[in-house]
Amino acid sequence: MIYLDYQATTPLAPEAREAMLRWLGGPDSDGFGNPHSPHRLGRRAEAVVEAARERVAALFPPGGRVVFTSGATEALNLALRGCEPGRAGRPVAVSAIEHSAVLNTALDLPGDTTILPVDRDGLVDPQVTLPDGVGIVSVMQVNNEIGTTQPVAGLYARAQAAGALFVCDAVQAAGKMPVAAADMIAISAHKFHGPKGIGALWVAEGVALEPHTTGGGQENGLRSGTLSPALCAGMGAAAQLALGRMEADAAHVAALWDHWRELFPGWHLNGSAAARYKGNLNLRKDGLDVARLMSDVREVAFSAGSACASETGKPSRILAAIGLSAEQARGSVRIGFGRYTTIDELERAAAMITSAAALQG
Repeated sequence: MIYLDYQATTPLAPEAREAMLRWLGGPDSDGFGNPHSPHRLGRRAEAVVEAARERVAALFPPGGRVVFTSGATEALNLALRGCEPGRAGRPVAVSAIEHSAVLNTALDLPGDTTILPVDRDGLVDPQVTLPDGVGIVSVMQVNNEIGTTQPVAGLYARAQAAGALFVCDAVQAAGKMPVAAADMIAISAHKFHGPKGIGALWVAEGVALEPHTTGGGQENGLRSGTLSPALCAGMGAAAQLALGRMEADAAHVAALWDHWRELFPGWHLNGSAAARYKGNLNLRKDGLDVARLMSDVREVAFSAGSACASETGKPSRILAAIGLSAEQARGSVRIGFGRYTTIDELERAAAMITSAAALQG
């Protein structure tokens, strides 16, 4: 099978897998210690966790701390719910194309939630009006469905001027481009060739958070639960590798992107062609039945939308936010590629997809 669903998850890097093996910890291994235990095995495991924390921290701006979580959803919940007590029910503002982990959490907070619109290109206006007294603003750096990159720097400055905290979902950006500055930033390891089941929240110096779950108080009291040294080691190795390969990976992805018009003649791009991560190709074709297309092209792993929402059967709210009709949204596909994708794979996949689409008339 040709894998073209890099926004859903990425293949585990061999270097990350190798870093994890010892710390999976069989009975004849010394790598199964609890990193929160005071004995020698525990201290060894703790050292692995802290080394990984330093590697992950290198993905972020200077001047903050890294809190390991089970993934970006938990990280975003910790950010939004954890800072809410200090915001005292003040309004929250999030973009119309945020991941459900942000949107649904924001709607569950006690303050009023304002949805910031996006234009036809899928971009938030950096001069967008924020609600009076806003306490939290959350805008993602790169959209997971259409790949657009938001003007985060300008929006962060607006939030600061309004006295609000700025939360950024950088899941699709981390490891692929420099992560934008914010008060809190969430990432997930499996989006940059690390393991599933681990993510991180970066918290800027001076930002106060309260835990939103109770337990043993690990991770400086912010996130309870025993950390997995193996997952931490894998995330750390993936982060270190991504930083070292960032320019090369970006150039590879851009080279693949440059072929899309010749590979998909007559298809339309959803979202900005310029302000986007080029490993995300969201395309539509008039009259296309994507459910049928995916059934007809089983040799290619691609998506009709975000993996989190693909089972609902509803038209994409992201595509609706950029002004597409329900019919246009239902005729859209997301093709995601990255570090391990070859031009031959992309060409063969495009031939299968376009041939199957042409048979629909």
